[in-house]
Amino acid sequence: MPAYHLFIVYLISVLLVFLPSFGAAGMFRKAGVASWKAYIPFYNTWVMQDLARRPKHWVFWQFIPVVGWFITPGIYIEFVKLFGRFGFWEHALAALFAPFYFPYLGYNDKVHYIGPEGAKRYVKPGWREWVDAAIFAIVAATLIRTFIFEAYTIPSGSMEKTLLINDFLFVSKFSYGPRIPNTPLSIPFVHNYIPGTSRKSYSELIELPYIRWWPSPVQRGDVVVFNFPAGDTVINLPDFQSARPYYDVIRSQEFNGNPAAGRNFILSNQDQYPIAVHPPDKTDNYIKRCVGVSGDLIEVKNNVVYTNGKEEPNPPMSMINYTVITNGQTLDAETMKEQYNADIEKGEFMQGDQPNVYYMTLTEKAKNDLIKSGVARQVVPTVNFQAGGGAVFPYDIRHNWTRDNYGPIWIPKKGANLQLTNDNYSLYERAIRVYEHNDFEMKDGKFLLNGKEVTSYTFKMNYYWMMGDNRQGSQDSRYWGFVPEDRVVGKAWLIWFSWDGGPRWSRLFKTVK
Repeated sequence: MPAYHLFIVYLISVLLVFLPSFGAAGMFRKAGVASWKAYIPFYNTWVMQDLARRPKHWVFWQFIPVVGWFITPGIYIEFVKLFGRFGFWEHALAALFAPFYFPYLGYNDKVHYIGPEGAKRYVKPGWREWVDAAIFAIVAATLIRTFIFEAYTIPSGSMEKTLLINDFLFVSKFSYGPRIPNTPLSIPFVHNYIPGTSRKSYSELIELPYIRWWPSPVQRGDVVVFNFPAGDTVINLPDFQSARPYYDVIRSQEFNGNPAAGRNFILSNQDQYPIAVHPPDKTDNYIKRCVGVSGDLIEVKNNVVYTNGKEEPNPPMSMINYTVITNGQTLDAETMKEQYNADIEKGEFMQGDQPNVYYMTLTEKAKNDLIKSGVARQVVPTVNFQAGGGAVFPYDIRHNWTRDNYGPIWIPKKGANLQLTNDNYSLYERAIRVYEHNDFEMKDGKFLLNGKEVTSYTFKMNYYWMMGDNRQGSQDSRYWGFVPEDRVVGKAWLIWFSWDGGPRWSRLFKTVK
C-alpha cells in the first residue's frame, strides 16, 4: 500500500475519534473525568471503554485499516448508553453523527450520567436484538465483499465453455489488491441500480479518487472481472444499457455512422433516450480473459491471438467457429454431444453446400479429438475476412481491421511515453481523455493536451486487453478497446454453484482456469 494511501486511511481514523471531542469533553465532565482527555485521539476511546467497563482491546482494533472505521462507532454506542440513550435512533445518531450528537448530550442539563450499572438495568427488546444482528451482518458482509471476495453470476455465453451461463463464482479481490469504492455512499449488496427500478443505487455526494491497496498487476491468461470501460455513459432503458452501449448507438447506421449527429439527437431527446452516467466502479461488471498486459503488442490473425509476435494457444475450453471436412462420415448433433462433448445448438451446426463439409462451434479439445479419431480430414477456423474499417475499435477507416483479423495494437503501460501521430490518435484518444482525465484533442494536425501543444504523452495507468473465450461471440476489447487498471475488480477464482434447469453437479467447486 503506498504511504499516502496509508496516511489517508489513518487520517480518517483520527478524524473519527477527534471530531466528536468537543461534545465528548462535556460528557466526560458529567462522568467525573477530566475533559482534556476527550481531545487526545484514541486515548479518548480508551476512557470511554473504561467508563463503560467494556473490553479495552476494542481500542486497538481501531488501528486495523478500514475495519477500525466500523469499530469506533461501536465504542460510541456503548458510551452513550452511560447517559441513558438506548433507542435505535439514538444509537444511529451516535454511530453516524457523533460530532453533532455528543455536544447535545454533553451540554444539555436534562441529560444525566447513569454509569455502567444504570446501563446494565436496561433490557433490550427482542426486535432490537434482530436489528442489531442484521446491522452487524451487513457491515461484516460489506467489508468482505469490498476487500476479500465477492459473488458473481455469469449472464452470457461470451466465456463459453470455460464459464457457462448461470455459473456462480467467487471473485478474489486480493488477487490484484482491494479497490476502495469511488462511491462509498451506496445501498449494500446492490451494484448500480435499485432492483426493479432505473434509479441509481448510490450517491455521488462523496466521490473518491482511484485507490487500490497492495496492488498486483493482472497476469496474461487470468480470467478477470472488471467494470465495463464503455459503460460510463448508457441509455437507461432495459434494451440498451451495456447490451447495446451508448457509444455503439451513436455510431450506428441509424445516424449514418456519424457520432456527433447521434450524440446530439440522443441528448436532445432525453424522454426517448434517458441517459445515465456512472463512475468507474458502478459500470456493469464484465468477465473476460486477459490476453494482453500493459506494454504488450497484440495482434489477431485468422482468429489466432499473437502476443509480441508469439502465437498464444487457445484456452482448452474456448469456443471457436470451425469448418470441418470429414472423411465421408455424416455428423449430427447427437453424435457430437455423445462422442465429443460438443453442445451443438441451432445456428452453431450447419452442413455446407459441399458433401462432408460442416460449420460448427467447437472447443479446442473437441477439435483435437475430431482430428485424432480420424473422423475429420481437416478442421480450420471459419474467419470473417470482410474489412473496410469502422466495424471494430477504434471505428475509423485508418485501421482496416475485423473481429478475426485485428491489430497490431500496443497496450499502454504506466510511465511509457507514446509519440502521438495521426494514425494512433483514434487508438489512444479515449484513454488519454476519459480514463486519465485530460482535456485532449487533435486540431489542425496538432495535439492539444490541457490547452498545451504536445507531441507525446506519458501514461498514468496500466491497461489490459480482454477477450472472451468464445472468441467469435464476445463483446470484448476488439469492440471497445483497453481496460484501465482502475476498472479491474478481481480474479475469477471458484465456481461454487451452477444451474441449468437443475444443478450442474460436475461444475461445483471447480477452480477457474
